[in-house]
Amino acid sequence: MPISRPRHAALYDEMPQRRTLSGFFRRPDSNPYHWLLLIPIVLPLVPALYNRIEPAFLGLPFFYWCQLGFAFLASGVIAFVHTRVR
Repeated sequence: MPISRPRHAALYDEMPQRRTLSGFFRRPDSNPYHWLLLIPIVLPLVPALYNRIEPAFLGLPFFYWCQLGFAFLASGVIAFVHTRVR
C-alpha cells in the first residue's frame, strides 16, 4: 500500500508563490507579524526580570505572578498575531 501524503501538505502545493521586491519567492503563509511570537518565548528566558520576591501581589511573590503574567502576555500576543495574519 503506498504511503499517502497528509492533506495539509497538499495545500502548500496548490498555493501560488508570490514574488517579493527583491525577486525571491516567498511562501504565502510567511508574514512579518510571526516575529512577534518570539516575545513570549524570549522574555521568560531572562531571569533577571523576575528573580525576586518583592513586590508581592495578593500574597504571591513577584516570581509567581510575573510567570502568570507571561502566560497572559503569550495568549495576547498569539491572539494579536492570529487576527493580523488572517
